Amino acid sequence: MRLSGFLIAAFTSLVFVIPFDTLAQRQKVENMPTYDYSKYHFGFILAVNQMLFTIRPVENLHRTYFDSIAAAEINADSALIYSIESEPTYGFTVGIVSNLRLGNYFDLRFVPSLSFGERNLDYRFMRFPDSLLIDVRKNVPSTFVEFPFHLKYKSKRQGNFRAYLLGGFTYRLDLSSQAKKKKETGQVLVKLNRNDIYGDLGFGFDFYFEWFKFGTELTMSYGFFDMLKHENNIYTEGIDKLSSKVFQLTFTFE
Repeated sequence: MRLSGFLIAAFTSLVFVIPFDTLAQRQKVENMPTYDYSKYHFGFILAVNQMLFTIRPVENLHRTYFDSIAAAEINADSALIYSIESEPTYGFTVGIVSNLRLGNYFDLRFVPSLSFGERNLDYRFMRFPDSLLIDVRKNVPSTFVEFPFHLKYKSKRQGNFRAYLLGGFTYRLDLSSQAKKKKETGQVLVKLNRNDIYGDLGFGFDFYFEWFKFGTELTMSYGFFDMLKHENNIYTEGIDKLSSKVFQLTFTFE
């Protein structure tokens, strides 16, 4: 499903969650009234993510020519790149919340997490001498260890409901990176570098229940670095820069 589908699903989830606010306003008793005055508190997250690539192709992409050696995997005497696209897929994330209260409206959050997902790179080549269009999909799995640091700006609490914005940075280490893996016979791998730093923006809602606080948030993360390991093969020569994006719908329990 494309990004638009993910955002629709995320928005739908929030629409179903927000009615809890109406219930909270009807309650005369304010749940956990002193919870936000604690200097520290902890919890955990469960999340659905969608990982994808942003591809910046080389100039004159359609003129990028490969000889029979480079195009051996697609059984061509020669080939030209017709297009390169990214296909996102869904994954999931689990993590631990550590929250430091900075004031009435600001918190500092550290949420070390483990994320699982994958992305697909779809190539279309013009193969010669038969002049056929050939589609090739390269699957790129990722298992991220994540270290997000976020500043959380909270609205004034209304009964058992509070909205918030957050922003910050995340360091991600890809445990599934094949950057150091040697080429297997007959297979050309698309390899990623292991390390990246992302800028994060998001918003969410907190709901206070009798024994815990439940939150839901939507976060968008944009990687700063070129993640592609350029190895002068048919799958990397057409890409100038390959950066990462992650969209995540998170449920927090604190």
